[in-house]
Amino acid sequence: MRNRIIVAAVFVPLLFIIVFFLPPYIFVGVVSLICAISAYELLHSIGSKRNDRVTIYAVFSAALIPIGAYFGVTETVFLAVLLVLMFLVFAEAIFVFKKTKPITLAQILIALLGGALIPLMMSALVLMRNMPDGRLIALLPVISAFITDGGAYFTGVFLGKHKAFPLISPKKTVEGCIGGLAIGTLAMVVYGVVLVFSTPHYIHFWALILYGVIGALFTELGDLAFSLIKREYDVKDYGRILPGHGGILDRFDSMVFAAPAIYLLVTVIPAF
Repeated sequence: MRNRIIVAAVFVPLLFIIVFFLPPYIFVGVVSLICAISAYELLHSIGSKRNDRVTIYAVFSAALIPIGAYFGVTETVFLAVLLVLMFLVFAEAIFVFKKTKPITLAQILIALLGGALIPLMMSALVLMRNMPDGRLIALLPVISAFITDGGAYFTGVFLGKHKAFPLISPKKTVEGCIGGLAIGTLAMVVYGVVLVFSTPHYIHFWALILYGVIGALFTELGDLAFSLIKREYDVKDYGRILPGHGGILDRFDSMVFAAPAIYLLVTVIPAF
């Protein structure tokens, strides 16, 4: 727990600085790097390290999609990257079929997931940062994902008694899930109060509460979804970059689901 708290104490303020104070191109660079590392960790975890070229294809693809979002050509770049990635991965699989290092269908699908779909979902962060008042809006999924994760973890540690999903995430409890939902929603309300006193915006708190509830639900779903992949392949963590947390994907798995969910809410139901 000590390492987890130390990393969070350094990592969360750093992310806040990147989102709020640094230029947008720095932010998109960080998102691209996160996507590239996540693609590497995902493919490495399921055994694609035996086929280095497939991993390289996915890593470069993952880095390009958020950049396309930054320049306002998300769909074009996504389709182009997906098409090229599919061509390269399937061509590779055809050439090595029935040989010493075959590429399985699961590895192909994971390459497309890590190299295209996950970066597309994470690109919602870039799209929000590009909006008017983008610094304020891009903080919404960051608050939702990290506060919900933290709230679920600490509620589970101190109050958890009933296992929620023992076969997928043995440490996750019903109390932790409820605590994460409540604390994640409360964090959105607190953020709204901060905006009331620090900006000229009129804040629709009912919309922020909706963001909080939906964001927290998708945060917890994202965490469970990537835990399911780890259980399927008998992997403890996706990496070791962040002590107490695991890899980059272990830290940002919930953001993959939370960011696009909140982006859709922001575009349909603006809170300010």
